[in-house]
Amino acid sequence: MTDVVMPQMGESIVEGTLTKWLKKPGEHVERDEPLFEISTDKVDTEIPSPAAGTLSEVMVEEGKTVGINTVVARIEENGAGATAAKPPAQAAAAAATSPEPAPEPTPVVEAAAPAPPPAEEPAPAAEPAGPLSPLVRKLARENNIDLSRIKGTGAGGRITKQDVESYLAQKPAAAAAEPVRPPALQPAPVAPAAAAPAPAPLAPTHPAKTRVEPLSTMRSKIAEHMVLSKRTSAHVTTIHRVDMTAVAQMRARNKAAFQTNYGFNLTYLPFITRAVVVALRQFPLLNASLDGNNIIYHNEINIGIAVALENGLIVPVIRGADEKNVLGLQRAVVDLAARARSRQLKPDEVLGGTFSITNFGSFGSLVGTPIINQPQVAILGVGTVDKTPVVINDAIAIRSICHLSLSFDHRLIDGALADQFMSKIKQVLEGWTEEVQ
Repeated sequence: MTDVVMPQMGESIVEGTLTKWLKKPGEHVERDEPLFEISTDKVDTEIPSPAAGTLSEVMVEEGKTVGINTVVARIEENGAGATAAKPPAQAAAAAATSPEPAPEPTPVVEAAAPAPPPAEEPAPAAEPAGPLSPLVRKLARENNIDLSRIKGTGAGGRITKQDVESYLAQKPAAAAAEPVRPPALQPAPVAPAAAAPAPAPLAPTHPAKTRVEPLSTMRSKIAEHMVLSKRTSAHVTTIHRVDMTAVAQMRARNKAAFQTNYGFNLTYLPFITRAVVVALRQFPLLNASLDGNNIIYHNEINIGIAVALENGLIVPVIRGADEKNVLGLQRAVVDLAARARSRQLKPDEVLGGTFSITNFGSFGSLVGTPIINQPQVAILGVGTVDKTPVVINDAIAIRSICHLSLSFDHRLIDGALADQFMSKIKQVLEGWTEEVQ
């Protein structure tokens, strides 16, 4: 018997919604065959079966949100007893379900005859169209929202986070208007006629200056992860200025061919990733992690690339980055970023990173001091590449300059080692000769 669990789709993800079963109890499933679909705050994806056999038991129904590592089903690997045992279980479940609807419309409910309770029962009973993400469900729980009153704008009428936020934004406005209208305040002004007009104009101005909304699940988990990292690692950042002119010239020569041949743009990121891989080979301590008093040296170089999402970020991983050239790295970056933004990443594509790169330069930033992605010990920040006047051999020249910042864990890495690592990256980029196709 093999337990099927809810996978963890990223370091900051703690729960997922099982949106659809692709196999029914009693059906045979092959190993790695899609078994069910899940939805989290960052990813919608299919989860493969961990073993071949018969789906003997489904423990989590569609639409339910459960924590990571929760057992959602069991697979009988011999497949013999499970198929025969399942139909009686289903028949029993069906038999147990049929009497349920009969007792509900009993006269006991009508005897209570409270008008408000029956009116409120049907409203929550109307289930919104499409599966709901954990974020939407949590926002509804925290704010006591009846989701049937919200019109979904997502695919197939699905309610999105933006729909809930729009609904919440309207609620404070309505709540702010209510205190001004109650009839209880109307009789009071009869005695103090002069004092009443003064506070009246001030009251509406205060609510208009602020807006309160709950922290999203994604934002909350990112906050926890970042604070944990700052508490765990002794952060130090070193910044190096790199002349990217050789890379810029190589990129300019191949940019059009990349677009024509492969359908995507050639950016600076794969060049920098390639240089990082070379430096990690020479300085493996930056590809390690700490476990108490033990140093764990990773034999693989798996580079995490931070991808900005709406109201958050995720770090998908390029596995075996040291085995890819610039073309392979650019293809991997484009693929992972596209699927991250469409929430189509697989579980193993957001886990197992050994070093991370964040490219805030794509938004015009010159320098940043990124926070280490635990349990890693270093992260490289990439600033924008700008043409800058610099002095070369006592003459002013225009060069393509980029600032790279390395945040490292001073518990394991000293400044000297960090600067040697950065110098190696700089050496590779400034003397770039490797062809990109």
